[in-house]
Order: sequence, then C-alpha cells, then structure tokens
Amino acid sequence: MNHILVAPTPPLGWNSWDCYGAAVTESEIRGNAEYMAAHLKEYGWSYITVDIQWYEPFAISSQYRPFVPLIMDEYSRLMPAENRFPSAADGQGFKPLADYVHSLGLKFGIHIMRGIPRQAAHAGTALLGTNATARDIAHTNSICPWNTDMYGVDHNKEGAQTYYDSLFELYASWGVDLVKVDDIAASRLYDTHQPEIQMISQAIQRAGRPMVLSLSPGPAPVEYAEFFAEQANMWRITDDFWDRWPLLLDMFDRCRTWQGMPREGCWPDCDMLPLGHIGIRSVDGGGADRWTRFTKDEQLTMMSLWSIFRSPLILGGELRDNDDWTLSLLTNREVLRMHLESYGAREALRQGDLIVWTASHADGSAYVAVFNVGEEQELPVELKLETVGFSPNVLSGGTELWSGQAARMEGNILRTDVPSHGVRLYHFA
Repeated sequence: MNHILVAPTPPLGWNSWDCYGAAVTESEIRGNAEYMAAHLKEYGWSYITVDIQWYEPFAISSQYRPFVPLIMDEYSRLMPAENRFPSAADGQGFKPLADYVHSLGLKFGIHIMRGIPRQAAHAGTALLGTNATARDIAHTNSICPWNTDMYGVDHNKEGAQTYYDSLFELYASWGVDLVKVDDIAASRLYDTHQPEIQMISQAIQRAGRPMVLSLSPGPAPVEYAEFFAEQANMWRITDDFWDRWPLLLDMFDRCRTWQGMPREGCWPDCDMLPLGHIGIRSVDGGGADRWTRFTKDEQLTMMSLWSIFRSPLILGGELRDNDDWTLSLLTNREVLRMHLESYGAREALRQGDLIVWTASHADGSAYVAVFNVGEEQELPVELKLETVGFSPNVLSGGTELWSGQAARMEGNILRTDVPSHGVRLYHFA
C-alpha cells in the first residue's frame, strides 16, 4: 500500500488532547464528531482522533496516574476502557465508535504509545501469532520519560514484528483511519526510535487498511527528513504546542528549517491548533479550563503560517463551544484552498519584525503572507514584490484573504499596516 495515497494532502481534523487530556469520553468524541459533520465537513475537515490513554479507566486529566492497571486483551493489546467508552463492551473495541464516526462521513483516529504495556511484560502475557511472550520482546530499558504505561519493543527479538502486526490488524478491524504514535519521533532520553517506526510502518502495510501514520512528539530531527518521509505521513516538528506567543514565534524558525519538505503524503506537523475552548480537563500548557489565550491577531498568524506551510490542521478546542469568530477561522474557503493546493512555500524575507512567506499555485497565482512578529502596535510595510521573488507583470489584483479587502498596490509595491503579532495574507491572481 502506497502511504502517499493515504494522505495526498495535509489532514484536517480534531483531537481530544487540548481540551480533555487523557480523560476524554465516548459521548465527547461523538459530540465533537457530530459538530464537525454539521459545520466543518463541507470545508474538508474529516479526522476525529481519540488521544492518549483511552485504555485507562480512571484518567482524569492530562496528568497521568503512574503504574495503574490498564485495560488489555489476552494478547497484550490495550483496549478501550468500557466505563469511558461504553460501546466497546463485549470486546468490540473501537469498532462501534469508528462505525458511528464513519456514518457521519468522517474518519476515525486513535493515539497509541510506542511499545508494549509494562504490565504485559511483567506478567509474560501471550502475543497473537507467535510463541514469544510480551516479556520476550519488551525492551525494558527503553522507556518513556513522561508516561509509565509502556516499554519499547526490541526489534531484534523474535515476535516483535508479529506483535505490531497484531496491533494494527486489530486497528484495521475496528476501522481506524489514523494512528498517532507517541514517544517515537523525538525523545528526551534517546534518539528517534527508527526501528519501531519501521516495524509500525510495516505493520500498517500488512494490515491492509489505509491508515495515516502520525509521529509524536517533536522536534523531529530534520536530518532524518527522508526517513520520516519514507515511513510516515505526519511527524511533529515541535514539542507540544500551546497558546503562548513565544511558542508561536518559535514556529517561524521551525517552519523555515523544514521548508521544501511538505509534499504529497509527507507533512511536517506544527502540532495542534489550541483554538476556542481548551483545557477543560487538560492542565498542560500552563493553564486550566480556558478560552485560548491567543489574541485574534495571534490566531490569524497561527492559521496563516500553518496553512501556507501546509502543516496538518488538527483542532484542539471543544468544537461545540465554538463562537462565530473561531468558526470563521476554520471555514475560510480561500485560506483552505491555499492549504490544499499551493506549493513551494518558503520564507522569502526576514527583516527585523517583518517576516514574509510566499507560495505558488498551479494556476499561476501566488500567496504572500506578511507577518509582524514585533511588539509595536502596527508595522507599516512597503513591499516590492520582486524582493520576495515575484515579477510584477505576473501578478495583478490581490485580495487579503481574512478580510476580503483588495490589496493596496502602488505600481509593484504592496502597502499595508500589520498589527503586532498579526498578519496580512494575500492571494495575487
């Protein structure tokens, strides 16, 4: 199965982490899926993903309870906690929930940690398709620094690949469309876990169901860019991203580092969009239950950078609480068209507080994003289009995509005022 065909364009979706941490419930997944189907699907949004620890019955927030019993089947595979996901009863796993998400015309994703449950290794439980046990394949000194659920899998051990094959065979039977694998792209203790990425990629191929493979956390090392492109569809280029300006400012450097890499099937991932109502049961990011701390200008900056760079767009807020402003960020057809169809995004200019990104479209038009990363109230900009790589006789009328206003042109000079932490995003036909 050609993994490029699984994600020919950057995935658009929602993930439960930013608002519910490890504690999301089935009713919350269904409710957000229903909102997406009603309000966002027509704009291309499609993935609904259950984030970490759906197998932990008593998870209460984004703070993990260490060394607690996890729900597991007889073959060392974690299963949804039925008290949180009632439709998983009688060994059905996520199939009923995935079926419901599919019935809405959407796609279903799950988060997993790399490796095998520590409780399986300690008990020496069975693996499907091999006489090896969980204890035999566990790499007990390959651990996650921030979560106690798993040991790594030793790729040299007999039964290691068979275990991963059994996992993804199970996920295929559930109808999973995206798997976000954590503690694998970057690590505070080790290098990128390349052998496990390869085992997982192979297991997806063997499972026979198209699944987007998303790797976390970041920052993924850019020197492994081609490896990531061969094995996965998305990989995080940052650690967890939250609603704080210094983190957003930092993303300009990260996107510049990875520019030229986004292409069919291969999407460097700027992480989730902490928009709207977040932190409901997630206490990460230095906050609790809150509306996003980003100003409206910062929200426009984030959406513009993610979109012109062509990062996956994964929403983090409780969708059912969206206000008109938040919904407008997610349903701007011209911005979404840029995200879907543009190519060649690059940082074309960086001068003091001014950063300019450009991209092209196959129809000959061009996109120009003018950012003010400074603390001053407004930045007056006079931009010669030649200085960012565009011949003035190629581009005629321009439109600012967030406001719909015509670009102010004087000959080949674009004139605008950009607010602090803000952006002007233009399409020149």
